[in-house]
Amino acid sequence: MRDPRPGSITDGTVPTGRPVDGVRNPGQPLDLDWALATRVNRSAVERRAASLAPRRAIKGLAQTAWLLKAIGLLDLTTLAGDDTAGRVGRLCGKARQPIRPDLLEALGAGDIAPRVAAVCVYSAQVPTVVRVLAGSGIGVCAVSTGFPAGQLPLGLRLDQVRAAVEAGATEIDIVIHRPLALTGRWQQLYDEVAACKAACGPASMKTILATGELASLTQVAAASRVCLQAGSDFIKTSTGKERVNATLPVGLVMLRALRDYEARSGVACGFKPAGGIATAKDALAWLRLVREELGPERVHPGSLRLGASSVLADIERQLEHRATGRYSSYRRHPLG
Repeated sequence: MRDPRPGSITDGTVPTGRPVDGVRNPGQPLDLDWALATRVNRSAVERRAASLAPRRAIKGLAQTAWLLKAIGLLDLTTLAGDDTAGRVGRLCGKARQPIRPDLLEALGAGDIAPRVAAVCVYSAQVPTVVRVLAGSGIGVCAVSTGFPAGQLPLGLRLDQVRAAVEAGATEIDIVIHRPLALTGRWQQLYDEVAACKAACGPASMKTILATGELASLTQVAAASRVCLQAGSDFIKTSTGKERVNATLPVGLVMLRALRDYEARSGVACGFKPAGGIATAKDALAWLRLVREELGPERVHPGSLRLGASSVLADIERQLEHRATGRYSSYRRHPLG
């Protein structure tokens, strides 16, 4: 579907879930002077984040195109203690066909086949995801390193990473050991993240900062810069298990760190907000923020992911409203 307005976020295309050649970050030697140089003005950051909604309402055909684009950026996630192979398999089926074909036809988008970017699960469920998604080009993402708390000894965390990769995971979401950031042990944090990157081998690595458990936006900025220097391919806001998860002010700080790292290294790394993204409106706010801060070419699964579980149902509801003029019940749009 093509948005006729110049400079639209779709730029004439909608991601379809095909394999993405994301940029691999080789990392850099730790430069603490650079990592700790930023001081964040919280009031200014919050004003900037609050300005997105009133200035950037999206309507009509453009809204349809943006919502379809958001689907191709999703890391469709289930991280429940009662996950079974059957539940995960059904989620993978939804990942392959997130929107009903009849609905796409009604929207005039029957010529595209949107797919999510990846399915994200615990390591134990990776073999199921690999089997069900075989040949789809959809990424297989595993959370690791003692997710969500990250409190295991480093050796065990590295073993988890290697086991997930051996099972077939193509993407690994690690979580930092938060006390290292909270107490300013930046060299140790750098060393641990670099060790995790080495253990990932061919898999790309997203580093979860658990920003809701860090002390300040300045600390978020420092942790972002340290993890990027250590070789993180993406930096991610949250596990989804913290009391406070992804917020636009935190996202703005992390995006500025990504922009600074790209200017310094020439490597354009990725960003993944996760936790609390429950509605289509939430998803579009993140797309707008990334587009305005990093440019439209970065609204792409190689450099932006949305970690979510329930948001897909609301996106499908919004698309059905666009096609029929009526909102349907959530039960009409199950995830599996």
